[in-house]
Amino acid sequence: MIGNKSGIAFFFLAPALLAIAIFFFIPVIAAFLISFTDFDIYTLGNFSTIRFIGLKNYLELFKDDLFWTALGNTFLFVILAGPLSIFVSLYAAIILNSKIVKLKALFRLSYFMPVVTTLVAVAIVWRFIYHPNFGIVNYFLSLFGISSVDWLGNPDLALPSIVLMAVWKNFGYNMIIFIAGLQNIPEELYEAANIEGANNWQKFKSITIPMLMPTTIFISIITMIGYFQLFAEPYVMTQGGPLNRTLSIVQYMYQEGFRWWNMGYSASIAFVLFFIIFIGTMIQFRVQKYLSSK
Repeated sequence: MIGNKSGIAFFFLAPALLAIAIFFFIPVIAAFLISFTDFDIYTLGNFSTIRFIGLKNYLELFKDDLFWTALGNTFLFVILAGPLSIFVSLYAAIILNSKIVKLKALFRLSYFMPVVTTLVAVAIVWRFIYHPNFGIVNYFLSLFGISSVDWLGNPDLALPSIVLMAVWKNFGYNMIIFIAGLQNIPEELYEAANIEGANNWQKFKSITIPMLMPTTIFISIITMIGYFQLFAEPYVMTQGGPLNRTLSIVQYMYQEGFRWWNMGYSASIAFVLFFIIFIGTMIQFRVQKYLSSK
């Protein structure tokens, strides 16, 4: 009987497993093998020209100044955008979960709409918002006598400008998850805190934050993974400029692979990024396990 059930389950799972194998596992394995070769545009015309070069791509990568610049930009983006996005999401979730707020469904829809809007379209709109001559941001600044600012052309302001756009674009998704987490906190805990005379800050610190810890860890992980894959925002808004200050690691991988056709080199960048994301995820899981044991 157990064998029959297993066979039936495998029969229904087989199409999905086959699709995953064809479109995920096989390409990943192929890309990993390509990262140890000199695969380029000439190889596409004649596969017999491909050569195994071992770890050369990885060794060259760690001597590439542009790679370190792109990696540093990506880390800076994650460090700035990640905590800010989580804070804004939690703040909005607490407000919308409050009993005094009316029209909650309307606000949730409004805040979530940027998430389901095409990223390229959002990036184009924000590019015009930041326009030095016609952008609405500089228009409001001019009302206070502040001269025009080239938000995307200034090397010191370009990345923070993209950070603000990315936070606005993505915070609605995390907000919905936080609302679900808040609604799972037993109301009895807050009632007991009220009886003990706790104020709002004490209830937030002693009840809300500890009870939301698993949700926060989950959001931190998916936010980190998503932001490490930063690509469309700088690609559309700045093309990695000015002075490569917004060049992300995924954008650099794209340039090497599809502009210069250094596919082997590009594949090595992809697996270095995978290793970084994997380490970051494991660290956050360890933090979650440690906090859960406290």
